Amino acid sequence: MQSPEEESSVAHIQFTKTASDMDDASINKGSVVVKDGEQSEPSHEFVESDTSSPKQQMNTTSNDISPSASPEASGLLSLPLEMVSQIVSHLPAQCVISVLPKVCCALRNIGKDSTAWQLRTRRLIGSTASFPVGPREDFDWPVACLEMEKLISCWSSVPQVVTRVPQYVLADYERVGRRPRALQNELPAAEEQQGDPVGVPEPERVGVIEEANNGEDHLAQLRGVPDEVLEDNPEPGNGDFGDQPILFEDQNDAPDHQQPVGLQGHEEYQPSRSPSPPPELECVTLLSGHIGAINSILLLGGNGAVCATGSRDWDVKLWNLKADSGNMLMHTLTGQGHFNTHQGWVWCLALQGPLLASGGSDETVRLWDLQACGAERGVFKTETGVICMSYLQDVLVAGTYNKKILMYDPRADVPLVKTLEHHNNTILCLAADDQYVISASRDNTVVVHDRRADKRLIKIRLRSYLRSMSYSGSEIWGGDLKGQLRCFSIKQGIMKRLSVFDVGHTAMITGIYKSPGSLYTCSSDFTVKTHIPCGPPKTLCTMRHQEGVLGLSVEAGILAVALGNMCVEIWRPKKSET
Repeated sequence: MQSPEEESSVAHIQFTKTASDMDDASINKGSVVVKDGEQSEPSHEFVESDTSSPKQQMNTTSNDISPSASPEASGLLSLPLEMVSQIVSHLPAQCVISVLPKVCCALRNIGKDSTAWQLRTRRLIGSTASFPVGPREDFDWPVACLEMEKLISCWSSVPQVVTRVPQYVLADYERVGRRPRALQNELPAAEEQQGDPVGVPEPERVGVIEEANNGEDHLAQLRGVPDEVLEDNPEPGNGDFGDQPILFEDQNDAPDHQQPVGLQGHEEYQPSRSPSPPPELECVTLLSGHIGAINSILLLGGNGAVCATGSRDWDVKLWNLKADSGNMLMHTLTGQGHFNTHQGWVWCLALQGPLLASGGSDETVRLWDLQACGAERGVFKTETGVICMSYLQDVLVAGTYNKKILMYDPRADVPLVKTLEHHNNTILCLAADDQYVISASRDNTVVVHDRRADKRLIKIRLRSYLRSMSYSGSEIWGGDLKGQLRCFSIKQGIMKRLSVFDVGHTAMITGIYKSPGSLYTCSSDFTVKTHIPCGPPKTLCTMRHQEGVLGLSVEAGILAVALGNMCVEIWRPKKSET
């Protein structure tokens, strides 16, 4: 089976041969005409080394491509444009994005046609699902199609995979006289004694939109009652909404391009299970370098070459995924004067450039320089444990156990620049960009803070708190305590509720990753799922483990999964044998 890159190269050669019959002056046996009449190497070799983004590839300047065919040209481009577009629609998205723009202007312009990409997406997901779930304005259709095709190619061959604990791990357990057990992603016992993190305080009435709850079974409520109440067009920048009525489905229209709001079922194929990975993927299990459960996992470097893991054994370890399976452990980060990375459980990791940030229950955030062999570059002391983080160019945002969100500028003499207090309980997950800080707490609320106006935009009260969050473009996807996916959109200061999806998880969703064309989720119900991010999501593959799954990270098509048995699974495309 050919890889997407090989398919793109073959398709490029075929297109080049067709174009040569049409215009020998522009294209000569697969070579691309460049400035001053010089010829480059065959373009299928160039494409393999081209690492620019799809947008950059499709916006190639006229100096980098062959001129369009002359009016008298014969061959492929002499056909009607609609027919050429139909032919192009059957090529891989990788070829349309990275190869056709280098052939001629006409084919480059076909690759810019948004309608063609939308039709391609409809062919991939079917006519009943809505896509995208969020706003269509400024949506990156080429990238979404590219990611979707790669996701389907890798994960749809074997929809269900049963993974087993490696024998060397079982042997380690036998030596210490115990068997693996499922782990929940609970807070440390010492912190549990500080208060009741499960108890939800009395609702704040100002600027809060609440869900109705009449005490019935939670799942039954979700199936029969609409989700969290949120007015369709709140006034941008208004921090106080006052008492708002509870709006049900029949009181306001569903958002554009969506199915009716409510709990949406999941779609999943159900063939026989297999212990083998999908044929396009390989699975590598990292040796058990930790002696405690792994709370946080993060792929680094932009190409998934390095993996960082933060554990309850107080350490952060770096793994070289390009090395042999027995020699992947690169380094254990250690603070000055200490034998461990932290002096308590490591809860979260975040990366910005060469700096890796780690937060732990020892009430510190620590910075590590990966370009200097993991040297410690700073320590920020907090009042309590750090549970989640987001690291931007100008600020590091940390969510803590004591309800606060701390914002640090690592470049400043006094790093702590702002403290946000929008919640009444532990901050469990957050996401941020240059406009907003979006946080979810154990008090069952989600808050959007406007960084530019420096005020809270809106506060939503849910029936079940979010444990994980992914913020991509204008869409916010969250996984809650009951295993449901909740989707919101935010644009120009207006936040809208989109849908609640049931994707088959039966317990807390501990990790989520969403991009324009892919969706990954993991849960303490021992499963990891890959989906097409439409409405409702289409589940391509379910991996069932013998341990709880505590987190995941995705980068460059590589999936890293942290398991409750202190192991890490790396799922990645198989290397080409040629």
